[in-house]
Amino acid sequence: MKNSFIILALLLFAGCKKDAVKISSDSSLTDPLYTKYSISVGEHYCDKTTIKAFAGTHINFNVKFDSTAIYKTIDPINQYDINKLYGFSEGIDNHLNSARIGWSWNKNALRLYAYVYADGIRNFKEISTVAIGAVICITISISEKEYIFSVGGKKLSLPRALDETTVSGYWQYPYFGGDETAPHNTYIYILDTQN
Repeated sequence: MKNSFIILALLLFAGCKKDAVKISSDSSLTDPLYTKYSISVGEHYCDKTTIKAFAGTHINFNVKFDSTAIYKTIDPINQYDINKLYGFSEGIDNHLNSARIGWSWNKNALRLYAYVYADGIRNFKEISTVAIGAVICITISISEKEYIFSVGGKKLSLPRALDETTVSGYWQYPYFGGDETAPHNTYIYILDTQN
């Protein structure tokens, strides 16, 4: 009986909404299906950076950022550097051919970018701003000469140097920087979907 009451109480409270909830890394931001990626203060790489082969034509994932995505760099110009979220390389060098979603906190907003290297040439373009705590659905796919990005229904494409019909490379994981390392512990929550 006591367990039934606790379950009922949890269900009732789960349905409640608060308009101005402060999201933090200590809150229960995500369910157990999401992987929590941590970038420690003073580091570039996340705790789950591994070499894992990728082969396919696309990736789909959901992401949530908590309030640790809000940061201030030491050098104000570095505030516009693009951190890397998730994606894939084509081949072994991600600075030669790769496609990733990038992110930054600047002009008081969390911004997501299409971020690619095509034959060693870096190209990026902002896709949208997103809310802290929101579930953001993302797809990165390839066509003959393009990387195609979809973020919450907004689409954008950037040039691709290769024309193979599938990717053969490696997964790319969260990374902070540019020039500076993470100014505080940063947490990103990712759920792979339909990969």
